[in-house]
Amino acid sequence: MERNLLRYIWKHTRRQQVFILAIVLLSMVPYFAAFDLPKQIINGPIQGSGFETADSTALFMEFTLAVPFTDLSWSFEGFELDRMSMLMALSGVFLFLVIVNGLFKFYINTYKGRLGERLLRRIRFELVDRVLRFPPSALKQAHGAEVSTMVKDEVEPFGGFTGDAFVQPVMLGGQAAAALFFIFLQNLALGMIAFVMVAIQVGIIPKMRRRLIDLGRQRQITARHLAGKVGEIVDGIDTIHTYDTSNYERADIAHRLGHIYKIRYELYQWKFLVKFVNNFLSQLTPFLFYSIGGYFALKGSLDVGQLVAVINAYKDLPGPLKELIDWDQSRQDVQVKYEQVLEQFEPGQLVDPSLHEVKPVTPAYAGTVLAAHNLTVIDGSGAKTLDNVTLKIERGETVAIIDNAGNGGESLAESFARIVWPASGRVSLGDADLLELPEAVSGRKVTYASADSYFFHGSLKDNLLYGLKHAPTTTVSYSGEEATHRNWEIREAELAGNCAFDLNADWIDRRSTSVLRGFDDDLKQSLMRALDAVQLTPDVMELALHSYLDPEENPALAGRIVEMRHSLRETLQAEGLSNIVAHFDPAAYNAEATVAENLLFAATRISSSADGDVTESEYLFEVLEVSGLYDMLYEMGLKIADDLVEIFADLPPEHPFFQQLDRVSAEDIAKYQQLLQRMQSRTGAGITEEEARSIVRLSLHYVEPRYRFGVLTQDIMDAVVAARDKFYANLPANLRDRIERYDPHRYMAAATLRENVLFGKLSHRVADAPAKIRKIAGEIMREKGLFESFIALGLNFEVGTGGRRLTLTQRHKLSLARALVRRSDFYIFNRALPGLDRRVQEEIVKAVIDFLKEQDNDPTVIWVLSNTSLSRLFHRVIVFDRGTVAEDGTFEALDRDSGIFRSLVA
Repeated sequence: MERNLLRYIWKHTRRQQVFILAIVLLSMVPYFAAFDLPKQIINGPIQGSGFETADSTALFMEFTLAVPFTDLSWSFEGFELDRMSMLMALSGVFLFLVIVNGLFKFYINTYKGRLGERLLRRIRFELVDRVLRFPPSALKQAHGAEVSTMVKDEVEPFGGFTGDAFVQPVMLGGQAAAALFFIFLQNLALGMIAFVMVAIQVGIIPKMRRRLIDLGRQRQITARHLAGKVGEIVDGIDTIHTYDTSNYERADIAHRLGHIYKIRYELYQWKFLVKFVNNFLSQLTPFLFYSIGGYFALKGSLDVGQLVAVINAYKDLPGPLKELIDWDQSRQDVQVKYEQVLEQFEPGQLVDPSLHEVKPVTPAYAGTVLAAHNLTVIDGSGAKTLDNVTLKIERGETVAIIDNAGNGGESLAESFARIVWPASGRVSLGDADLLELPEAVSGRKVTYASADSYFFHGSLKDNLLYGLKHAPTTTVSYSGEEATHRNWEIREAELAGNCAFDLNADWIDRRSTSVLRGFDDDLKQSLMRALDAVQLTPDVMELALHSYLDPEENPALAGRIVEMRHSLRETLQAEGLSNIVAHFDPAAYNAEATVAENLLFAATRISSSADGDVTESEYLFEVLEVSGLYDMLYEMGLKIADDLVEIFADLPPEHPFFQQLDRVSAEDIAKYQQLLQRMQSRTGAGITEEEARSIVRLSLHYVEPRYRFGVLTQDIMDAVVAARDKFYANLPANLRDRIERYDPHRYMAAATLRENVLFGKLSHRVADAPAKIRKIAGEIMREKGLFESFIALGLNFEVGTGGRRLTLTQRHKLSLARALVRRSDFYIFNRALPGLDRRVQEEIVKAVIDFLKEQDNDPTVIWVLSNTSLSRLFHRVIVFDRGTVAEDGTFEALDRDSGIFRSLVA
């Protein structure tokens, strides 16, 4: 990128800058005409110059225009108007000039703004483009939060400066020069005074402001580092809490903020010192004019009119001059910021842009060998992780790589995937150097997965299909307003130097899916087979069961789920298992649900506001009072509290019995104990309304089969069922959108998929109820063809930033599944399953190899193993020891002849 910002701006906006400068010059005509017109209005029709008699007239818009050095001329005789008509006509022209000048300003400012935004868009795109072309070593040193801050915030001033880069100095310089020239015409001595004071201002103020620029640069750097540190805290919050280092981080942040405060305070001091000096010099000039000009006037060498004219002219000089100095400071400031940004985005070597060209079809490449030739890799500390390694891996091999000491296997895998670049030697794919191949080859023919693979914010499906999004595979046909908008998008992208790819096009390369059988559902089969191979299907199904479905968006699926609900109930009855689920009945009390759930008889949505739980609402307690339930639940709650205190009062807070309680903690038990003691000593006096309600809430969350205190009577259950309609009779508006009443024949959007299918509560009396219902429901789901629909719901689960909403094991499995969805010639798995149970690891590794070997392209599988005993599943085993190849052969041969290998397996 161009090092000088002004040259960069001129290079990319030359035509637009020339155009807007021409518009500015054109706008000077009505601008100066508007200055002269008030004089004509006052001297003419108002004061009567040219209208000495009542019937006098004057010509309006009369003019004669002669071409110099020729006999050509144009003239217009004008319109003959009386005094009042002339006043109205000139006033109308003045209004017209005001509108024209306003329109000129509107157009110029809008054009400047659009020009700046286009350049800002260009710079941001170029910076992100450069990040995508960074070598791996530079990316490892870059701080993501700092880079994003620079792209988002630090380049923002460049857009605002672009419009003023050339227009502002021309306009302001011309105004200042005109005023100074007028002063010289009136008096040479006063002109010299004005010139000297202007020279002092132009010479001193910018030098003083250099310190401001330096302080501004320090402030920017420290703020960038602060943003990076805050990003680290967010990324490492689990580690901070795990190691109790939150106060250390607070101390670090406080130190950084103190340093920023010191810089900013000094910045303010210099800022107002510069302002003081500038204002002093601006006011010193009138003092010299009054004193020296007055002296000349008293001596008779300067008349009073000239002195007044000079002073009036000087009033128009400081404004443009100050703005011109401000423009120069802004120029220096943005230039420094521009250089700082460039320093962070110039790693010294960038990937050639030709290697990133869009290729809808994978280019052909010769050779079926992935090889390392005298490969040496150095880590960030300067230590060699690979030392002069040479080996070849043929197409179709399954290769296990294990390490005795060091990380040679991992470094080799990263080199094969272009994640690290060699310090010496090279990696070749066929006959070509891997680093010289376009990513359309290396990024598609070689698939890499590791335990620390990154997941982007989006759904599970988005991340699984990410490896198939190489280029737009279709074009979208737009019409009407959409076509107009799309054409505008393309034009603006081209003017800003951005790519014009259509994000709405289909980017999924269905020719690169792992399953290719010529069917329309190859993509779906690739997803399903990949999930099965890594044992992620049960996790996705569980996510689906806890997800929500909008029945208005998918009414057909919602209807089929209601049908499954009825089939499940009929099957349970037919097999004599009705007792494992207590189904919801509008006319009966559900013993397996809480008292509150029976009263509401509804699914409740989580509120994004601070309204809290529905059971905390004032309206609920009003219904309890009206229905006579309040006293009944209060008495029931006292018995529950008494039983809880008797059972749990003497237990330590960490006792496992507390895990059996919902919404009740060890601290709550202590409060209930104190409350009961006060009630006994004061015969119930001194109980606040909130304390009484806390007792009632114990009853609201009570489930008899779970706690078995024997306090829930039939009278209470009947009263709760009878109060259901009263609860909905006057339901306030703030609760209507949060509560959806149960209906056995309708899908409930406020309930999860699992709750909709079950439409009831599992029995606490049957120990294996979850296993039984899962088995039966699974069979019905497959019979009704709902399995894939449920998996599709689970695949819509949002994984969060970096996949943080998934467990660590799920992220490892997802990384593998993403690799298996697409078809490649070489699959490289770098310790992809660390920490998993050995049995599970073996099942997954075997399933992955079997799945890949079913493909007709006979791919190579290279796996850096965490569990060395799994090497028996591979045709070839390579053992690394301190960065070099110690052993290379079949599992049987190494197990028989190699001491290192046998000790590792053991």
